[in-house]
Amino acid sequence: MKINEVEALVGITKKNIRFYEAEGLLHPRRNSENGYRDYSAEEVEILRRIKLLRKLGFPLEEIRQMQSGLCTVGDGMRRHLVLLDRERDNLESARHFCAELTDCREKLDALDAQTLLARMEQLEQEGTTFMDKQKQDTRRRHYVAPVLSAVVMALLMGGMIWLFLWAFEVDPLGAPPLPLLLLLIALPAVVILGVGIALYQRIREIGHGKDDDYKKY
Repeated sequence: MKINEVEALVGITKKNIRFYEAEGLLHPRRNSENGYRDYSAEEVEILRRIKLLRKLGFPLEEIRQMQSGLCTVGDGMRRHLVLLDRERDNLESARHFCAELTDCREKLDALDAQTLLARMEQLEQEGTTFMDKQKQDTRRRHYVAPVLSAVVMALLMGGMIWLFLWAFEVDPLGAPPLPLLLLLIALPAVVILGVGIALYQRIREIGHGKDDDYKKY
């Protein structure tokens, strides 16, 4: 099978499949005629197992140890349960901290953040890990560059179309033949369409977190 077929069959993106190959978790054969990766049913099953473990939150190193036979599935699950219990305790600590603040009557500009942060730091020293939403906020910045690039390119191509039409209106006799003029207009129009499609796909990737897919699956 080709990588597109595997992507559709397993539900893992090509980006992730190549990532797992680079990490040594997957070893597809190469077609001797064209050099393309050739995936068998065995690779498909390996990817399904990887997807299962990644959905459960297993780190790559743990999966690697299972694949190499250094530990059984049960061994890995027992170690993973320890991590899940720790995450549960972290959430419970954060929930308890937030519950205490539900009785807070101050507005945000009057909140004693320094004292609260000191308490959080004390909890962190005792082993609690709080969520950091700053990492998620940075995703918004990823939208800026593709949107600005698309807008600039669309404006540039739109300006070219307007220039061609303006020149034709000012001097119809001196303008190129109509078929050539239509071709000159169609080229930037196609570029605008392509830029729009690329922007849509990029925004979908960012929105779905595909830049960090390998961390999840």
